[in-house]
Amino acid sequence: MRRIIQRLIAAVLLSIGIVAAAVGTSYGQDKVVRIGYQKYGKLVLLKSKGTLEPKLATDGYKVVWTEFPSGPPLLEALNVGAIDFGNTGEAPPIFAQAAGAPIQYVAYEPPAPKGEAILVPKDSPLKSVADLKGKKVALNKGSNVHYLLVEALEKAGVKYSEIEPVFLAPADARAAFERGAVDAWVIWDPFQAAAEAATRARTLTDGTNLVANYQFYFSSKKFLDANPKIVDAVLAELSAVDDWAKGDIHAVAEQLAPTIGLSVPVVEVALKRQSYGIKPITDAVIADQQQVADAFLALGLIPKAIKISDVARRPGS
Repeated sequence: MRRIIQRLIAAVLLSIGIVAAAVGTSYGQDKVVRIGYQKYGKLVLLKSKGTLEPKLATDGYKVVWTEFPSGPPLLEALNVGAIDFGNTGEAPPIFAQAAGAPIQYVAYEPPAPKGEAILVPKDSPLKSVADLKGKKVALNKGSNVHYLLVEALEKAGVKYSEIEPVFLAPADARAAFERGAVDAWVIWDPFQAAAEAATRARTLTDGTNLVANYQFYFSSKKFLDANPKIVDAVLAELSAVDDWAKGDIHAVAEQLAPTIGLSVPVVEVALKRQSYGIKPITDAVIADQQQVADAFLALGLIPKAIKISDVARRPGS
């Protein structure tokens, strides 16, 4: 119990430190765009390319980058005003909106259902999702894979209450998975590809025919209302990087691998499973995201009903 409390305290201090750093870095700058990013994704490529800074400098804006370990703390930073723009998967914004965060969906990447999966050790006796009944399943609470687990269990006829979720960040979940402390691990790329390569983990199911696994881009409502052209400029540069990335996956893997700490071949596997294109929010995407919100509400994972359309920026607005 003492170790659990110490880990919780450490996690809280990490989140506070990240937010404080973001606020402190931008303090005193009148025109700045504060962007939150994770180690993997198009925003990392945009940061490394360095094309956004000169683009925004013509409008008198500076760019401040802050790295986050996952989507939930990134959106918490947006909630408290520590960043202005960022991206996560489809589940974190559900929890953020339900908690009252002033987020605005501004763009999305098309579905990438193979980019997340439920893994079991190579010699596990578990053969299907139905076999997870009564088992310990590791996942990052509030992340995209949370919804994958919910949908996979429902399709297999297993109630969410019939498994034992073990909420762990990817690094801790990988350790628990390898030492046999959990029976399965629900994880996304590139961690998924890394586990497959290093441990020969087997896939019970990925997101195919279960979930879309969208990636979304967000701005705070305050920043979007005041700076719509700057948000559009960021999205335009993201689109340019995306066009480059889909045309030369090997070059992208070589650029990302040292930052992520994974081999180039592993990163290439992950990149081939993700989607490409930075697109404006559509009614169909809003409807898909509403299904996620409604599923979480039915399970009691969020405290109240929410409407995705209330926080979605439509094309031309």
